[in-house]
Amino acid sequence: MRSIWNGAISFGLVSIPIKLVNATESHSISFRQIHLEDGGRIRYRKFCELEDHEVTQDEIGKGYEDADGTIIPITDEDLAQLPIPTARTIEIVAFVPADLIDPLQMDTPYYLSANGVPAAKPYTLLREALKRSRKVAVAKFALRGRERLGMLRVVEDVIAMHGLLWPDEIRSPESVAPDSSVTVRDKELDLADALMDTLGEVDLNELHDGYREAVEALIAAKASGETVPSAPADEPGGKVLDLMAALEKSVRAAKESRGAETGGRTGEKKGKATGKDTGKDTGKDTGKETQAEVTRLRRKTARAEPKEVGGKKSTSTAKKTAAKKTAPKKTTAKKTTAKATSAKKTTAKKTPAKKATPRKRSA
Repeated sequence: MRSIWNGAISFGLVSIPIKLVNATESHSISFRQIHLEDGGRIRYRKFCELEDHEVTQDEIGKGYEDADGTIIPITDEDLAQLPIPTARTIEIVAFVPADLIDPLQMDTPYYLSANGVPAAKPYTLLREALKRSRKVAVAKFALRGRERLGMLRVVEDVIAMHGLLWPDEIRSPESVAPDSSVTVRDKELDLADALMDTLGEVDLNELHDGYREAVEALIAAKASGETVPSAPADEPGGKVLDLMAALEKSVRAAKESRGAETGGRTGEKKGKATGKDTGKDTGKDTGKETQAEVTRLRRKTARAEPKEVGGKKSTSTAKKTAAKKTAPKKTTAKKTTAKATSAKKTTAKKTPAKKATPRKRSA
């Protein structure tokens, strides 16, 4: 990462050479201004009012406009010679608990990188001191033409610095607050607590910029000549007349949403067991599950009515029944006293000519 500022951290009499690096980056999509008639780019050109001609960037400097309109030129050399110790130094002025800093004051975050091998030791010392004290360092530094406040804290193994707004740059919320005469009932607070508990926590890494993704899809569709995606119709809105009813409805909706996330797999399993898969997966998989269910029904039927289903045991039983009608009593007695394991052998020995002979005589 490219550094945007080089200097040092002043920690008492200890000086730590550091580089200042941007800790964040913007993923927003930028647009160009164009002429609607022909699509030509609209560009801004810088003109000198006195000479009325375009000037280059090298010809442009800084100037302060006085109350009477007089321009006072200010050069970079003038700013570099200002008698302030924070021109190239992040000067730590105090160590305070982190909750003492109002989040409204927090501005752009930066990473502080140790500049060179000699800076590693004091850099690590300050980092470990901040960790053990569980405090943050309040510092002053100068950047982009102005002196600023900063808050140093530890992020993993790196010292990070948040730019802080000066206290007088924070506006008072006095005129923004609602009428103080409004009262809230305990039941309403209980429902609000229930809604907060139902929504629970969230992993910020799972959140994404839906608007940017929609803009990228729009650009891709127009570039390829495809149909531009349209937004869904907005539901008609209205005034909240019953706060309790709105809270109760919100709690129910949140519970249903959480239940759908956690019970999705359970519903899929139930759908497969009944052969009626109501989930997203349909087709071949559903057919296989239905066929497996039919197989189970056949097994149950085979146990209930063994004589109607073709099997070895059922055939032996049928042969035994025929043998009782045609064979002599001695044969029936032997079959009755025989074990189940020798049933096949007994049937095989007594099926030849003796059974066939009486049939021929009767014919």
